[in-house]
Formats: sequence, C-alpha cells, structure tokens
Amino acid sequence: MALQLPPLAASVRRFNSSVCSLPARKVSTFASLSPPPSNTPNWVEATSTFFDQDKRPIMLFDGVCNLCNGGVKFVRDNDRNKTIRYEPLQSEAGKMLLRRSGRAPDDISSVVLVEKDRSYIKSEAVLKIMEYIDLPFPQLAILLQFVPLLIRDFVYDNVANNRYLIFGRSESCEI
Repeated sequence: MALQLPPLAASVRRFNSSVCSLPARKVSTFASLSPPPSNTPNWVEATSTFFDQDKRPIMLFDGVCNLCNGGVKFVRDNDRNKTIRYEPLQSEAGKMLLRRSGRAPDDISSVVLVEKDRSYIKSEAVLKIMEYIDLPFPQLAILLQFVPLLIRDFVYDNVANNRYLIFGRSESCEI
C-alpha cells in the first residue's frame, strides 16, 4: 500500500508497504480563488469614504434585536472617548460595509466591527470592541482571547441564534 502525502517543500514522499501497492493518486486543489467579475464593485473602494474624515471603527449590529440594541447602549455608555461609530446592519451603509467585510448584504447573524483595513465578526468583533472601550474591558478582552476561537464562536452562535426568542425584537431599528 502506498501513501502519498501532499508536496512538502517541493518534494513528494512516499511510504511503501510490501503487502499491497496502489497506484499513486494525483493531488488536486479543492477550490481556487478567481478574481471577481469586472462588473462587481470593489467594496473596499466603494466604502473608503466612510473612513476619509473619521478613522474610528464602525460597529454593525442588528437594529431590530433587543439584545443588540442593549449591547450598543452598553458600549456607548462605556466609551467615554467616543472611539466607535454605530450603524444598523439593515441600513444601506450597513449593507455596503457587510459587503466590504466579505459577507452577504442581508446577513444579520453577527455583530461586525469594521476598521479601515480589517473587519471582525462574531466573538472576535466582541473582543475587539472591548479593547476600544473603557477599563476594565480591554483587560477582560485579553483574558478571553485565551479561550479558543472555536469555543468562543460556539457560545456566540448559540446566543445569536436564540436572541429573538430570549430577548425579543423591536419593530424598527433603534440606537
């Protein structure tokens, strides 16, 4: 039996067994990236004006979610230096910033923090937001980074998937 490993440092290694020998399989790529179609707008360029005059990051949130609105109010109350801007995911600007972040414009499943050069989603967005607000939250964010991302996002997803059931929803976007 022959076991073929993917190429490592431009060489392929084979381990043979005298019991059985199989023909070597060709290793192929599962997916490849292709450039976006020419008619697709560059969302980073299309939204660059959001950061021309104001370099502060933008927190995108579900504007009809009571938990999310409470989170925005909490962040606003603990952000004395006004280091974060806020935008509902349902707004036109929110949809454009979602596309900039590589997400579908109707995806309201996660809070998103958009900085000039990078976006954060789910638990990473929450931790990054905590870094921007007043003490003791930046220190707490540092501690929570030791929890593996898989576990943090599992907890985040369970809360997010049940947020309307537990906390309810409002009729219109509010902040």
